[in-house]
Amino acid sequence: MVASPHTEKFAARLRMLKDRSGRGYDRLGKEAGVSGSSLHRYCSGLSVPADYRVVHSFAKVCGADAEELRELHRLWALADTDRDAPAAATAEKNPEPEPEHAPEREPEPEPEREPEPVSDDGTPPEVTPPEATPGEAGQPWRSRLPAKVSSRFAILATVAAVVLVAGFVWLPGRSAGGAAPAADGRLLYSPACTTVSMGQHDECVREVQTLLARAKGKLAVDGDFGPETLRRLTAFQVLAGLPATSVADDATKEALYAQKASMTTWSPAEVAKRIRAVFVEDPETAVAVARCASFLDPLYVLPNTNGSRNWGVFQISDARLRDLDGTPLRAFDPDWNIKAAHRLWSVRHDFHDWPSCEAALKNTPKS
Repeated sequence: MVASPHTEKFAARLRMLKDRSGRGYDRLGKEAGVSGSSLHRYCSGLSVPADYRVVHSFAKVCGADAEELRELHRLWALADTDRDAPAAATAEKNPEPEPEHAPEREPEPEPEREPEPVSDDGTPPEVTPPEATPGEAGQPWRSRLPAKVSSRFAILATVAAVVLVAGFVWLPGRSAGGAAPAADGRLLYSPACTTVSMGQHDECVREVQTLLARAKGKLAVDGDFGPETLRRLTAFQVLAGLPATSVADDATKEALYAQKASMTTWSPAEVAKRIRAVFVEDPETAVAVARCASFLDPLYVLPNTNGSRNWGVFQISDARLRDLDGTPLRAFDPDWNIKAAHRLWSVRHDFHDWPSCEAALKNTPKS
């Protein structure tokens, strides 16, 4: 199997972390909670893990810092979108074969052609330009041309008219990415921006990012719809009371332009302070687990390949939210999220609900 470019980049980053750790696949797998053979497949580009937590745990035991973890998640998300690409590419490269003995089609008879007019001496008549012969009895000179020549003039005139009209329609107000804004000036309502989703790279994405930034969402405005844009757009939808589709559909576009939600939230320092106040039994480990899970970002969203998602500071899963009588919107409240995480911790007085982060914290080499 030939790996996609995204999978190759993801695998190369994993190999870099593995080589830097100086440890073998079996030892790293034991520390990260995954088999050594699975790690070997991931690092070789033969497969992509379905659950990002495996990647996160592996990176942590290899000593990855916060910036490396962000980049690794970006690469994983792109590689994960290519999971079904090989089958589509194979179908495109190997189209269905045509039948070996296709029925022969009889050649269509050529239309009868009228004989070219000739003069008395057998030569074609000369076409006199309009300047030399102004026409007879006020008749335009083109009407006296042979039918074939006259039809060519009509076709050329039609083509020229279409080109001119197209130029006047598209040139004014056209954006750098080729998308013309709608009549009211809102780019996302132009024909080029029907639905904006993961993997796009154009002016439509840049417009979505600009509107998210205007709503106080923290993300780069680069026209690239990657994991960070996916997280911020999903968070905005939840805060605006919309279905968390993770794509910019019509309802989301309207909410973005109307600025129906603000993404202002606690700073990492405020989050850490509150965690220490709630987790009085083991404050520093609790802060480290939250930092591992969400980088202390109250609006952090992590989509899983099975369709579920993890929410907020402690990345509480959809299943756990149901157990805690919570919702994604409540999970974005950092105070509620931290208290809910403490309830989960209180069951066994450990961080068993965050196995990847707990294993990573125990096995990360001390600097």
